[in-house]
Amino acid sequence: MEILAFGVQSDEKPLIEKAFAPLHEVRCLDVFLNRDTAPIAAGYEIISTSVNADLGGRVLQTLAAGGTQMIAQRSTGFNNIDLGVAERLALHVARVSSYSPYSVAEFAWTLAMAVNRRVIRAASRTRDFDFRLDGLLGRDMHGRTVGVLGTGKIGEAFTRIAHGFGMKLLGWDVVENPACVGLGMEYVAKERLFAEADLVSLHVPLLPTTRHIVDESALRAMKDDAILVNSSRGGLIDTTALVTELRAGRFAGVGLDVYEAEAGLFFMDKSLEGIDDDTLARLVTFPHVIVTSHQAYYTRDAVGQIIDATVGNVADYLAHRHSENVLVPPPPSP
Repeated sequence: MEILAFGVQSDEKPLIEKAFAPLHEVRCLDVFLNRDTAPIAAGYEIISTSVNADLGGRVLQTLAAGGTQMIAQRSTGFNNIDLGVAERLALHVARVSSYSPYSVAEFAWTLAMAVNRRVIRAASRTRDFDFRLDGLLGRDMHGRTVGVLGTGKIGEAFTRIAHGFGMKLLGWDVVENPACVGLGMEYVAKERLFAEADLVSLHVPLLPTTRHIVDESALRAMKDDAILVNSSRGGLIDTTALVTELRAGRFAGVGLDVYEAEAGLFFMDKSLEGIDDDTLARLVTFPHVIVTSHQAYYTRDAVGQIIDATVGNVADYLAHRHSENVLVPPPPSP
């Protein structure tokens, strides 16, 4: 069987082809699935999509009309999929429920330390042979307070690194993680976390209850010299409110690997045409803000695990097996 994979990065292509090679052929496309590209899937029973695919109702209808029966998403998040429509169309949908938490946790710390120690500015200066230290003053993380929103696998990995720095640990989640408690984490109301943390890092999924969890009120409650990092989902932060606070001169640094309107931008080259997103354009102009394009997961280890899980999801679909990765099961056999 030939499988069609959308949104495949050049680094991923040989890994995907090798993983599927024993049993299936894979046609890898660098274009992302959306309303314009959905007709390409006509005739493919199984397709694979990336996290920035548009799997809204209209796209799902196009896929189903073209004969697609199974969608294997290569990500943990699935807020881009209209699961209700998929179920009505009898589309089998699976995701990757987990992969290396260290890839994201380590990258979140990379962002935190890069803005704290002004690494981007320093590297840019030395490239121009400007070796001054003016404006590069950072601070120790040791002894300061970190607030971790979401203490699942990734949040726990982030917390372990914070513990290694010798930080005071504050956490917020719907369920406490015993491993984080064992490290000395104190679970508190998110209002207290925002008010007391020197560094706030987001590791919760994007749900109706967590959308804009960092809103105007939360941002104003944070310390003026706090650092904010988001390596989870862009919709967790009210970006317009964040820009307002940044324009007021607040925060020591902000590191964003995700953006709430990233679809159609991230993973694409817009360097020649520019962008018409004024909010994102404003964000990247702040000298103490770093924006990266959803790359926290992008390590050989994590990508390998994602691909292996995707291969497994396809195998389960063909064998009529059910796993924890299934979001919409196939309809029962008549």
